[in-house]
Formats: sequence, structure tokens, C-alpha cells
Amino acid sequence: MKFPLRLPRVHWLKLIPSTLLALFIFTNLTGIFFIPAFAPSVALSAQPDAIPADIPTSGDEHLDRIIFEVGKQLGVDPRFIHAVIWQESKYDPHARSHAGAEGLMQLMPDTAKRFGCSDREDEQANVLAGTKYLGWLLKRFDGNVQLALAGYNAGEGAVDKYNGIPPFDETQNYVRVISTRYGKSYHPVLPPEDAVREFHLEPEQTETAAAVQ
Repeated sequence: MKFPLRLPRVHWLKLIPSTLLALFIFTNLTGIFFIPAFAPSVALSAQPDAIPADIPTSGDEHLDRIIFEVGKQLGVDPRFIHAVIWQESKYDPHARSHAGAEGLMQLMPDTAKRFGCSDREDEQANVLAGTKYLGWLLKRFDGNVQLALAGYNAGEGAVDKYNGIPPFDETQNYVRVISTRYGKSYHPVLPPEDAVREFHLEPEQTETAAAVQ
């Protein structure tokens, strides 16, 4: 009688090189290849490029590196990400709003789930999910920065309903403050040769992504 061969259990994900995991993440965002369990974060470069001097700083070198790498890999200007984070949380990864938003980019629970963030207090996971949402909004609103910001604050459904920036004082101020802080000399979507631009993500509309402070 033959007995089946029994092999020791091995957590095979640990055997996958970090560069290959980064490839899964990259292809996930382009829609070419998709294995959700392999894309919890963006792999930081082993030999990172220098962060340009005109990009703001959070005062935390590691967080600055996360913002820069995420922005570069997702095709969203890191300056834009900084401007949103500053307005949302003042760089506090433990920030919480009365509405239930949490973390650096003040993600609501459904929005975090929608864009793959299971721990909203995790800096890298929060920035990755928030930036995915910003990129998705920029694509959805044809690169219109103000509508993307309004959608981030009030939800894309509200922008659709009012066919523009919703007439909420908070949202109008939110768009104005971030637009001013970011400036008019940049555009948050980077050139295609610098980063991935396509977002083949069409999750269902859910609640407001950012906190209503």
C-alpha cells in the first residue's frame, strides 16, 4: 500500500522576492495582472531616487519616502499627496474624525476596504489606499483637480449630484485650501514616462472617502 507523500508546511509567500511582489503590485494597478492578496503595499526602492528639493517634507524622512515612492509608482504627484495629507491630518497617522475617518489620509472604513487598506493607522497602507483613490478620482473627472478634491472630501456621488463642487462650506473650503497649497504650476497626474497612469479600478461608490471634520 502506497502512502501519499507528506511535505512540511511552508509559508510560500515568504519565498517570493520583494521585487516580484512589487511587480504584482505594479501590474495590479495597470489591470494586467491581479492577485489581491499580493498587493498590500508598495515596495520601497532598495536604491531610491533622491527626493526633489521642491517636494514638501512631513518632518519624517520615512514618511516622506513612502509618499514619494507611492506617488511615483501610482502616477500621482507627491506634492499633491502632501497637500492632501496636510489638510486631512497634519501628518498624524493616528488622527480620527468624529465621522469615523482615520489615518494620514483620513480614510472612511468602506473607502479603505474599497482600495485595499486593512489597517488605516499603517502609514504606508493608508497613503497607498488614499493615493489610489485620488488617482481614480482624477481619472474619473478627466484630470479636473478641483472635482477630484471635492470627490475626495464629499464623495464622488455628491459631485455627480451637483454637477460640480457641492455647495457645502467645508468642501468648498477644502478644495480652495488644498488647491492654493498645491499651486497652479503643477498637475497631480505625472507624465506617462514617469509613472503608471491607468487605474482600471471601478469599485462601487460608497460613503465619503475623507472625513467631514
